[in-house]
Formats: sequence, structure tokens, C-alpha cells
Amino acid sequence: MQQQETALVIIDMINKLDFSGGEDLLENSLPMSENLQGLKKEIKEEGYPVIYVNDNFGLWQDNVSDLIDECKEGPGEPLIEKILPDEDDYFIIKPKHSGFFGTQLGILLNQLGVKNLILTGIAGDICVLFTANDAYMREYNLWVPSDCIASESEEGNSSALSIMERSLSVDTRESNQVVLKEIFSY
Repeated sequence: MQQQETALVIIDMINKLDFSGGEDLLENSLPMSENLQGLKKEIKEEGYPVIYVNDNFGLWQDNVSDLIDECKEGPGEPLIEKILPDEDDYFIIKPKHSGFFGTQLGILLNQLGVKNLILTGIAGDICVLFTANDAYMREYNLWVPSDCIASESEEGNSSALSIMERSLSVDTRESNQVVLKEIFSY
């Protein structure tokens, strides 16, 4: 396992979006997914690990490919197709809102030597925010590119970004406003 100080975490992008508000979340997520694709490509070129952290949607006995196939059967299929995991990406199933709660994410990050997290995905005002909070409590350096998260409403997304900036010391500059190798050099 190659040691890297920085990792990209992609939260809940494998998603049926078959719930109340799912249409709005899909509408807000599709444009964001283009930015996330570009960021993921840049991350891979630098050799940093990519970690998908995803809800299980009650599919406790499914493996990753079954979960992806099941989610593709919902309205979220166009989003899933844009950001499918690669073979060398990590994939962690989470039972609740935070990527840390009840998962092996902390152990994986420790084994990889990660100190800096780039958090992306959906929903910005729920799962991304909860994961950022738990990462902050674990003293990770955080960047949540504002153009790589989405929520059901723009207001909810803006509010979450504001909380992350103010209370969690998160850098929320857009993905095209930073040089990846310099984002955590302080």
C-alpha cells in the first residue's frame, strides 16, 4: 500500500436518487460531476488515492458491483455513469451520514498515511458536511472544492459551505482555483 499524504474522498455519488428531493439533487449534481471528473483525473495523475464512501441503501449483503448495478436502475444512473470507480479506487460502504461513522475509513487513511482530505460528492449539506465534521475532529487538513459538491438546494449547499469554512477551517475554493500540489502546503 503506497503511502500518500493526500486522498480524494467521493461521497455518495453512486446513488439511485429515488427519494423525495432526488430530482433536485440530480439536477444540481450533473454540472458538478464534470468538475469532479476533472479533479479525479488530476488526483490520479498525481498518484493520490481515490476513496469512494457510499451509502448502502439497505443493501447490506451486496458487493460493490451489485450496489452499483442496483443504483443504476434508478434516476441517478446518468450521474453514476460519469463518476464510476476505477479498479484501483477504494470503495467503503457507510451505514449513516458520515464517512467515518461505523466504517473502516479511519483505518484505511491511517494505513495510507493520509493527513489531507479532499471531500467531494453529495449531498453537500448532509453527508459531505457530516464527513467534514468528523474529519475535522480527527485533525485532518480539509479541502472541499465548492464546485465539486451539490445539495438538493443551492441555499443548503451554500449554508453547508459556510459552516465548513467558519467552524471547521475548511478551504472551499473551487477546483480550478488551486494548484493541487500546493493546496495543503502550509
